[in-house]
Amino acid sequence: IDPNYVITRTGEVIGEFGRLYEQQYAVALFNKVRFDIEGGGGPQPQLLRRKTPLENRSIFSGALFQFLEENKKWRNRFLFVPDSYNMNYYDNKASHERGLHPKGTINCAGYKVLTSMDQYLELLNNSLPDVKAKVGNTPFLKCATEFLLILWHPYARHYYFCVVTEKEQKKWHAVFQDCVRHTNDGLLEESKVQTPAFTDSVRLFRQAHGQYGTWEMMCGAPPQILANLVMETLLPEVRDLITPGLKGKMHERQRNWMLICDAVYGLVVRQAQAQYEAVVQSCEAGRPLLEASIRTDMDQIITSKEHVSNKIKAVALPKAEKLLKVSIQPYISSILEALMEPTSRGFSEVRDVFFRELVDMSKNTVNDSTKEKLGEHMEKISMLAFHPVKMQSCYEKVEDLSLDGLQQRFDVSSPSVFVQRAQILMREQMDDAVYTFEQILHQSLEDQGPEGLCKNIQRCQDRVIKKFDYDSSTVRKRFFREALLQIFIPYMLKQLTPSVASELPRFQELIFEDFSRFILVENIFEEVVLHSVMKDIMMAVKEAAVQRRHNLYRDSIVLTSSDPNLHLLGDNPAIDWAGEYGTGPEEGQGQDEVEGEETGDSGEAHRRRRMKQVVSMIQLDGSPILVNESCLEVPSVDGIPEEREGEGEDQDAPSSPEIVHQDPVKVNATTPKQKKKAPPPPVQPENSPSPALTNGSVLKGGESVTIVSVAPEVQTKISEDVTQEAEREEKYLEIESSLQDSENTASAIESAIQEIENAVQEEDSEPGVEVACQMFVRSCQLSLSLIVVTKQKKHGLAMAALELERPQTDLEPD
Repeated sequence: IDPNYVITRTGEVIGEFGRLYEQQYAVALFNKVRFDIEGGGGPQPQLLRRKTPLENRSIFSGALFQFLEENKKWRNRFLFVPDSYNMNYYDNKASHERGLHPKGTINCAGYKVLTSMDQYLELLNNSLPDVKAKVGNTPFLKCATEFLLILWHPYARHYYFCVVTEKEQKKWHAVFQDCVRHTNDGLLEESKVQTPAFTDSVRLFRQAHGQYGTWEMMCGAPPQILANLVMETLLPEVRDLITPGLKGKMHERQRNWMLICDAVYGLVVRQAQAQYEAVVQSCEAGRPLLEASIRTDMDQIITSKEHVSNKIKAVALPKAEKLLKVSIQPYISSILEALMEPTSRGFSEVRDVFFRELVDMSKNTVNDSTKEKLGEHMEKISMLAFHPVKMQSCYEKVEDLSLDGLQQRFDVSSPSVFVQRAQILMREQMDDAVYTFEQILHQSLEDQGPEGLCKNIQRCQDRVIKKFDYDSSTVRKRFFREALLQIFIPYMLKQLTPSVASELPRFQELIFEDFSRFILVENIFEEVVLHSVMKDIMMAVKEAAVQRRHNLYRDSIVLTSSDPNLHLLGDNPAIDWAGEYGTGPEEGQGQDEVEGEETGDSGEAHRRRRMKQVVSMIQLDGSPILVNESCLEVPSVDGIPEEREGEGEDQDAPSSPEIVHQDPVKVNATTPKQKKKAPPPPVQPENSPSPALTNGSVLKGGESVTIVSVAPEVQTKISEDVTQEAEREEKYLEIESSLQDSENTASAIESAIQEIENAVQEEDSEPGVEVACQMFVRSCQLSLSLIVVTKQKKHGLAMAALELERPQTDLEPD
């Protein structure tokens, strides 16, 4: 195909779009200035918004297999996902750490993530529906493993990956989906002029070509969206030119067609980007004069617009109301319910995930309330909203959204447009809740200190949950209104335009020439149609809120701010929990600098290597390892743990949120030097509390403590075989009889504790002996605390104390 033909067709489309953009830019600027002057109503959000959520963060990195089109072979690749969500892949991890250029970069906008070859072949066969050729016996590609991950795009290159386990596939799938979700959302909401001007121009362009309704390829940055707009008309023309010349088997023709599409799409993207930047630059250059004119004549522009709007209403409103009564009103409630149910379940899951994380942190801080442990937990929670594995359960709830039976009637291409928007809002809501909790908790710690940490966490949690519920209701109601408008407005415009469009030009004569850039009759006509249906949509959403369906709040409920100065915290810099409450930034920074000098890393390469990562993978026992590197072993700062209790795959994480162990105590563990068989655990009375160690740790009921020492006396006693259990039972029976006088026994134990501590301080003992003695002291202290309680029930609870903790009482202090 001739590149000049592609360039020419791209120029034609972008030229038409550019004329629309210049018109809509002036209108968007007028709306923005008017909003700044008059202000906007509506409830104010209660939660704070983070400004730079992913500063100095990466999302994920690891190794996996990639299929190379060049030699049709699978190769090991190291894939790195930065905060931009553009995936970079390298030959190996060392290439990334040295700061070398990646082998390639994948912008996931417009892609779909597939996990089976059947899904891929179905989409592939639809790309060339008219091809009739003999199907070859060989498959499209031979997979290295059964766990596939395919990135499919209607125009761009396809990418094929595979991993070695199903667990890896699920996690990579969640990461890939998050990359697609984030890059699809490429239009900046902060740009109050360029973004509305761009979206309105694209919509008007498609409507001028008879294409109404939602558009699934409205994804990515503006140049990508424009390239998709060009390919929507260019691709059928290219297919008609290329298809007759394709030869070979079906898979070969499909592969060649994909290569041609990718080459054409790449050329279109480059042309669209250059021409779009030129259009934007031209409009921005004239912005100061436009804005000055708007501010000078604001009142006259508003008066003129209202006059023209009343004239258009007289013509279009009766037709719109008739269409509304017959074709729109009967479907509002059913479509609203189809939107509310899965979306509300998704937001409810966001609330539950946030609540569970805080509860787990509270339980762990009960056992260990040190600043270091608090910093570790908060460092993990701070990135919860951007953890694709943690958030996957929330995203899956809204993926059930279905508009079956209504898509064709109202020209809705796919519910994916609404699913993606709801997921973006869910992620924002989660991050707002996390960030607000961070700021409130940090302020509380500064005012009150670490005392009563669990109570502080609980109070902050309750305040944030209340604010979350209010904001969640507000966000969802706005989402429902916008979604219903996106469904109904294009349908109404399609029905009304043929009868109204011919009358619109005469209204343009009513507008003063000086104001004609800011008042367009086409925009006023759409506003009239919008206001005609908006009343019914608002009523339907209000009725759902009055009935408290899906935990929606009524508009009359205004949450008075219990934190009048909370918004001031939003201006604070991000909290470095690891640096402020952990080991300290200075020590870690110094160590990093030394490591960088020793290895000869450049500053940028060292920064890449030390960049904190949101998601960390977990090594599976017995899982196969890729050559040189594994996508299960990802060196990174420990992120939020993906697995919950019971899976037991992360050996570094506690098996339950309630269990936290501190060094040097090791629970159910042995050192590499010695592996001793621990004595059988004592029988734990049902519903009895777990014994607590003096260092704040908790022993799980039924677990034993193994103490390893190099002292001969202690080593000999610990090394005894289980067969000597009977002899020890006799000694414990003797101790039981000595517990009849609890006060005398307590005094004896206190004296023994003091003697042991004095002996340890006076003698230069080996580390193992000191650890063993400390453990013995703790055991005695536990027995002492239980003996004090047994003054009323001496015999029964004394036996329970012996069964819970069996100290080595026959060892001498020396």
